[in-house]
Amino acid sequence: MDDDAGRSADEGFAARLRRETAEAHGAAERSPFMEELLSGSLGPAALTTFLAQVHHLYAVLEPAVDAARDDVVVAPFADDRLRRLPAVSADLRAHAGEGWREHLVPLPAAERYAERLRQVATWPAGLVTHHYLRYLGDLSGGQVVRRLLARAYGWPEAELRSWDFPGVPSPKRYRDHYRSLLDAAPWDEAERGRVVEEARRGYRLNEELFDDLSARLPEWRR
Repeated sequence: MDDDAGRSADEGFAARLRRETAEAHGAAERSPFMEELLSGSLGPAALTTFLAQVHHLYAVLEPAVDAARDDVVVAPFADDRLRRLPAVSADLRAHAGEGWREHLVPLPAAERYAERLRQVATWPAGLVTHHYLRYLGDLSGGQVVRRLLARAYGWPEAELRSWDFPGVPSPKRYRDHYRSLLDAAPWDEAERGRVVEEARRGYRLNEELFDDLSARLPEWRR
């Protein structure tokens, strides 16, 4: 999730969105699963299961963005440099072998999350909201996740492409640009309020997904 700090309240809607979703964002970040995964204490099946859930979400989100890329609201955000599905698929193949598709079994929370993505696919502002939550998270905290996984398990970063954006040389500069797009989005006050609520919902869905993953920790501990 997007975790840049220190932005003031007068910087437009992006700053308001961060401020008004801070509590839900913080709750979503507190995950026993991620803590143990990043500490190196879990077997490789934990990463495979996690990546399978991520794959399930992007397999819904990315086609929805493609279908809406001509929409005036969605178009500025539909940047192919952010696309994650090929990278997540490559990581699954690297860690689970050629039969990696057999691992694409969504947990209940992942299916609920994906269903919400399907529901907002025809609501441009809602689609952008989830685009923001997923991609800016991968562009900020995801960079740390990649380094910690490589260090904890000795995996080469070439097998952790899910958080690698070769087309984005400066994630910080890109995040700033993305926030400027949020500031410029043609939403009235009512629509902005709906976006804030949808972002809170997205963080809750992410938290529920990590709860499902955390419930399986005993089977993955080394």
